[in-house]
Amino acid sequence: MPTEEGLAAGWAPTWALGRAVLLTGLLLIAAVLLGRIDLVVLAAPFAVGTAYALHRRPTASPLLEITTEDAHLVEGGAMSSTITVGNPDTVSYDVAVVRTRMSPWLRVEKVAFGGVGVDLSRAGADRPFATSVPTGSAVDLGLAGTALRWGRHPVGPAGVRVAAADGLLVSRAVITEPVRMRVYPMTEPFEAVEAMPRAAGLVGAHHSRRPGEGGELAGVRIFAPGDRLRRIDWRVSLRARQLHVAATLSDRDAEVVVLLDVLAEAGRSGGVHGAASVLDTTVRAAAAIGEHYLHRGDRVAMLEYGPAARRLRPATGRRQYLTVLEWLLDVQAESSPHEPYDQVFGPQLLSADALVVVLTPLLDERSAQMLARLARGGRFVVAVDTLPADLSPPTERGWAEVAYRLWRLDRDTMIGQLREHGVPVVRWAGAGSLDQVLRDVARLATAPRVGAR
Repeated sequence: MPTEEGLAAGWAPTWALGRAVLLTGLLLIAAVLLGRIDLVVLAAPFAVGTAYALHRRPTASPLLEITTEDAHLVEGGAMSSTITVGNPDTVSYDVAVVRTRMSPWLRVEKVAFGGVGVDLSRAGADRPFATSVPTGSAVDLGLAGTALRWGRHPVGPAGVRVAAADGLLVSRAVITEPVRMRVYPMTEPFEAVEAMPRAAGLVGAHHSRRPGEGGELAGVRIFAPGDRLRRIDWRVSLRARQLHVAATLSDRDAEVVVLLDVLAEAGRSGGVHGAASVLDTTVRAAAAIGEHYLHRGDRVAMLEYGPAARRLRPATGRRQYLTVLEWLLDVQAESSPHEPYDQVFGPQLLSADALVVVLTPLLDERSAQMLARLARGGRFVVAVDTLPADLSPPTERGWAEVAYRLWRLDRDTMIGQLREHGVPVVRWAGAGSLDQVLRDVARLATAPRVGAR
């Protein structure tokens, strides 16, 4: 909204006003010195025209506002933004020139301004657009295109300058602050068909090994006080001449903790249809895993393994899914010389029965040490490798091909050591990425567990 300071901003004369005044003055001086009346007649149109144009000069500065339509906008989807130029004055603006900056991840393809549409599929949006603005009205600069990457992308800052009084006066530049457009990560296809290693809640979609009310048949037993009459198996009861009931296993929900390793970034992001960096794969995989388990009724929590140690408390339902998407928009890779383990894993932060899915590129030794400590503590840990398979050596940093190959061998050795410590490591590949790993973890959950002292 405009402020009083913005409305009180002044106007400045243009070069056209200076030339008109100068020419009129020169003609009048020449007429007096030379005694020629025809020069006065020649100067009269310039003087009358300038006076008439300045008679109704504007007093208020133009208004400028940026609005975006980012409700449920997913990367790769169509985005739209509007920059509105308003004229609160009683004088029409002859020309209004608007220019705005756009995030490189918001590709503007079409622009509509003052009723005229412009195709920018082969040009950039960082160019001026001009139109006239009548008295007491507003003109919209519509920007339409495609959102190429997840995140909070700025639209703006935008600026406008208008000319009035037949081009003799120009306003000072009015600049508005940028508006952040929310672009949610594209959810990659993911579905894990295996049961959770250990269900922890009271109700849910997973079959536990504990008897209770549920839909999974556990067997037939003799009727006992407290059993429901609808559970009586009449066929077995008539044959045994004693009441028997069908025993079932309780349906339990599980807690899933998605841990994002943000200590390092690698690769170059090419947007939704290009190459994916480590951060791209991490965020999209976290969104897919969260969506899958939340739709099944499980509790999902988010953690960052980094200096910020951001966390999202476990919850269920669609509200938690939208909260997860908002939380993922602020994920940033940030290195730190300090060990963030104690800061991230505080006391009583993780449930003993929670499944911890760690999304990590394994570029930092502290990440591998963190996985090993979680495994030694008796946690159900699954490591998902987010490093791009086609990552090229960073030659711009002085890396040679031989050094890059040696680093790859050292990283493979570290992954092998993690597997020896009982940490399964699997590469993210969308649907079915974690099926085999969860199957193995579920089998291990049936074995006796010994926690670290």
